[in-house]
Order: sequence, then C-alpha cells, then structure tokens
Amino acid sequence: MTVMKDVSKIMREKVDFLNRARRAYEQEDKEIISNFEYDRLYDELKRLEEETGIVFSDSPTVNVGYEIVSQLPKEQHSEPVLSLDKTKEPAALSLWLGSQEGLLSWKLDGLTIVLTYEGGHFTKAVTRGDGQTGEVITSNARTFKNMPIKIAYGGRLVLRGEAVIKYSDFEKINAGIEDIDARYKNPRNLCSGTVRQLDSRVTASRNVNFFAFALVEMDPDLERHALREEQLRWLTKQGFDVVESRKVTSASIEDEVRRFAEDIKENDVPSDGLVLIYNDIAYGQTLGSTAKFPRDSLAFKWRDELKETTLKEIEWSTSRTGQINPIAIFTPVELERTMVKRASLHNVSFMKQLELGIGDRITVYKANMIIPQIAENLTKSGGIAIPDRCPVCGSFTKFRDDNGVQVLTCPNPDCFAKQIKSLVHFTGRNAFDIEGISESTIEKLVDIGYIKDFADIFRLARYRDKIIKMDGFGEKSYDKMINAVNEARLTTCARLLYGLGVDGIGSANAKLIAKAADYDWKKIENMTEKDLTEIDGIGDVMAENFVKYFKDDKNRARISEILKEVTFNDERYGPENADLLAGKTFVITGKLYAFENRDQLKEYIDALGGKTAGSVSSKTTYLLNNDIDSSSSKNKKAKELAVEIITEKQFIEKWGGNGGNDA
Repeated sequence: MTVMKDVSKIMREKVDFLNRARRAYEQEDKEIISNFEYDRLYDELKRLEEETGIVFSDSPTVNVGYEIVSQLPKEQHSEPVLSLDKTKEPAALSLWLGSQEGLLSWKLDGLTIVLTYEGGHFTKAVTRGDGQTGEVITSNARTFKNMPIKIAYGGRLVLRGEAVIKYSDFEKINAGIEDIDARYKNPRNLCSGTVRQLDSRVTASRNVNFFAFALVEMDPDLERHALREEQLRWLTKQGFDVVESRKVTSASIEDEVRRFAEDIKENDVPSDGLVLIYNDIAYGQTLGSTAKFPRDSLAFKWRDELKETTLKEIEWSTSRTGQINPIAIFTPVELERTMVKRASLHNVSFMKQLELGIGDRITVYKANMIIPQIAENLTKSGGIAIPDRCPVCGSFTKFRDDNGVQVLTCPNPDCFAKQIKSLVHFTGRNAFDIEGISESTIEKLVDIGYIKDFADIFRLARYRDKIIKMDGFGEKSYDKMINAVNEARLTTCARLLYGLGVDGIGSANAKLIAKAADYDWKKIENMTEKDLTEIDGIGDVMAENFVKYFKDDKNRARISEILKEVTFNDERYGPENADLLAGKTFVITGKLYAFENRDQLKEYIDALGGKTAGSVSSKTTYLLNNDIDSSSSKNKKAKELAVEIITEKQFIEKWGGNGGNDA
C-alpha cells in the first residue's frame, strides 16, 4: 500500500508539473521546461498510468488543448476535436499502417480551427479549445490571408484545418520589434495569440494562413468520397489550401519520412512532425476512438538530433522591462547542418529544473529542427550562482513570481541596460521611427551624457559641434540623424504611448487606447482602470500597469518634457473619421508620391478603419496603383475580379491623407 501511495504521489507531481508547463507555454508564451523534457516526463507519466491503472482526471494524457481564459465567446463542438497519439519511430508507422494505404502529411504547428460554411458562405470559425468547447473567432478568421469566404459548393460544410504564421512572416514581425527580449519565441505562440485576438485588425496585420486537413460534416452528396485524398482534392477545388500530403504504404513510408525530413529546411510553414491517416475513410471510421485519440490516424514526431557538449558559462542579459534572462553558452556543436553555441534558458525556474553547473555534460537539439534548446543535463552538478546584482548596473537583484515561474529582475529604474533598450524602443519603428539612431549610437550618446532621457533625443542639435567630431560621425551622418529626429516631432498619441514602454501596452493596444480617448493625450494620461477595461482587448493586469505608470510623478515629468518637443497629428485620425474606410480592403503596389512609403499609407488606412492586404483577391475593394494601365500581375488580377484600380491622387480626393500631412 505504501509503495502504491508513493507512486501515486510521484504521478500527481508529474501531472501538476506538466499541466503547469503546458499552461505557461500555450497561454503565457513562457517555457519552464524544454519540449524534449516535456515529452520525456509525459511518456514516464503514461507508463506509470499503464502500470498502476491510476489516471488522474486532470492528467495531460486524457485532456486535450488549452484551458479557455479569454473573453471570446465559447461554443461546444458537434463532435470532439481530439489530439493524436504519437510515435518517434518510422518503423512504428509501417507496423501501424499494415496492409492499408495511408496519407502522410505535415503536422502543422499552429492552432486547429473548425470552419463552417452554409449555402456557399463562410459562417463560423471555432478554435479547438479543450477539445469539447472552443472559442468563436469568426471575425478573425475572415482576415486569414488565404481562406475563401465564399465557395462554389452550396451545401453545409464543416472542415478542420490549422491556422499558422509562416516562418518568413514570423521573422518580419520579430524584426519590427526593436527590443530583442520582447520578440516572440516561436511562430506557434505568435499564431495562438494572433488568432485569439479581441481586435481582428491585429489578426489581419499578421498574415495568418489556413491549411485544411479534414472534412467533418458534409451533405450526403459528398459521401461518395471514399478516400481522404479525394476529399482533399475536392477541398482544393473549393479554393482551400490543403496540407501537403503523400500517399504511402507500409513498404514506402520510411522512405517518405526521410523525404519529408529533407524538405523541412525549405518548408516555410511551421511543422513539428508528420501525420499518418488511413486513406480509406470508411475503414478508419470503423475503428472509432479512445477518450483522447482517434484510431484512424497517428502523429510522428521528429527524433531530435541530439549532440552532447559542455556547458561553459551562463550569460545574464537584462531586458528593457528589467527581467534578467539566463543564456547557456556551450562548446559549439553542429546541429541540423549549422553550428550552435548558445541557447536561451528563458527564466530561473527553467534553469533550476536542469540543475546546471559549469562544466556539466549537456545534450542540445533544435526544437522542430529550428530553435536551439537544452534537452538534458547528464551530470547535474548544480551550483550555478544566481546573480545577486544586475550584470549591467550592479543593483541588487530581486525575484518575481510570474504565475508560478521564478523570474530574476533588476529593480533599478535607472539601470543602463533598461535605459538603452527603452531608448531603442522609443526610437523604433512602431514608436517614433527615427532612422539614423542605432543602439550603438544611443549607447555612445548616453555614455557621454548627451542623452539622459527620452526628450533629450529631440535636443541633440545643441551638441552638433561635438557630435560631428565623434568616431563614426561626420556632418552627413549627423545631418541625417537630426533630420530624422525633426521629422519624428510630428507624431500621434498612439506612437508616443507605445514608445513609453508601458508594461503590456503594445502597438495595437496603444492604438485602441488612443481611439477610445478620442486621440486626446490628456484623456489618455488620466484614464482609469474602469475606462481601460471597457476597451476590447485591455485586461485587468494591463489596465493596472497603465494606471500605475501614469500615477508615477517621475513618469509624468518625463512625459511633460517630451510634450515640449513634439506635436500630435491625430486630427486626421479623429473619431469622426475612425470608420471612414470600414469594410474596405486595399492592396498597394508601385511607387507612391504623396505618402512617404507604403507603411505610412497602410497606417493611415488602418487608422480610418480599413484593411490592407498583400495580394489581390475577391476580398479586395481597391487596388491602389499610380500606373493604372500597367500590365503587372496585380493589375491583371484586379481586372479579372472586377476590382477597381485607383491612383494615389484618387485615394486622397476620396478620403484625404495628403501623405499624412493634412490636419
């Protein structure tokens, strides 16, 4: 009895830890354990469950998906959306398939979505959620880059697919975030947050793609499809992009697995493995399902290429928010054809879990063959000292509990690292967008005392004679920098708000707050928590951080100094024009003359409630091209779809703008 009790206790601990790790990863974009270690502990738990016959109700082996915590509407699925049983052995795939024919496809790493069409029109989209109940994201799904809103088939159709953000788009989004520590860790987390946004404009801005992989419900005339491949071909004819798949037998499947592995480097769509499903639909349906897994399909997870190496040091990096992040530095090893020598340890909890010590033998891998991670610590000597002082400013560090995750922080508001990264953020693309001021330039100017706070950026001209004599500077580079600074003086409330770096207030949220305050900075400064939480997309924690920031006398004083240097140009974005372009989608191509660049025009369209897209489709309202008679592919596509082509001049005549300079 005592032994069983001890085993039960061990299992309980594993369940609690795995659930905490999953919540942190899926809901909070935090990693307290590596994917490798998660899989190992999961397999251990499953083995113990099989040996003891004990399965806790909240075990990750019997629960599917994430816990629903957002404010999105909820809806129960007509049938459960189950996860898949998995293997890492190609031979196991062959054995499972037996004499049957199968379809082998990418296992996409995004968010599973269930779509419904009625009478040829898209009517509803629901996330997988917990497998039983999902979140209704219909308005967001309408913005998916490649999803048809109308199809030729006129019956009722329910299908499943994966919403993903491609690696190329993921990299572009991260490139626009100046603070490295604030960048998204992987496309899956970015996609999950994007698809579940309360503001569909944010979803639209991030190029979410949808790939169909299964029909769920269909009218009787579709039941003639006996094979999965026939269903996928039919979905393709309806305008859906479907997941890439290859027909396999038990004899050919291992060769096809190898081909997929070779292709992964060139695959722009995130994938964390493969899926094998019986091609014969009727046969698969006769097998039924377990409480968690369907029996007609099996997931294959890549056996990560593991390399053993030696931990050399732990580097501690202070972010703009004051969080001090540990980074493992190890003897370089080749992984997936590239040399790797460092991997993020994310936070103190994650590092402690590994029991790291300098000189430890560790195994490293690339998660999904992309992101370097530590898999195991083979020696577990421990003893890594947690710094009691900030590595940059020397202030005593503090621990913060972030929903069960231990985080090391620097409490010094004047920390040089915070200062530098805050200034980089302030001058970045989505804030004041000042070209010619790099992080290294900011470091130099801070070091010699020319910049002490945000407002000092606008006062650099007083040091002209000294700056042009600095290394790396001359009159041309100085003039370029000062011209950019002066151009940035004309700004918007949203850009200033975002640039201040208020905890949790991103670019999209800053725009929502500015709009709710009628683009009046005084109103923004004095918003209450109640005012803020009434805005869709602003939660309690964000509102609390916002109010706390603006109650601080020091923050108010530094804002007062900034306001002496800038002028708001929000009139064109005023409440009377906020929905001027609502329901209209623009595609922009060719040279612009009134607007400085496409980003400026896109921002203007967004501010007036419109949308922009990268390619012409049936959803496009206008193609903006100053060369209307051009034989470009976009012009041809617009004419084929009867999309109106307008010039920049016509746009300004209809909706104003004048390059964003009209009041």
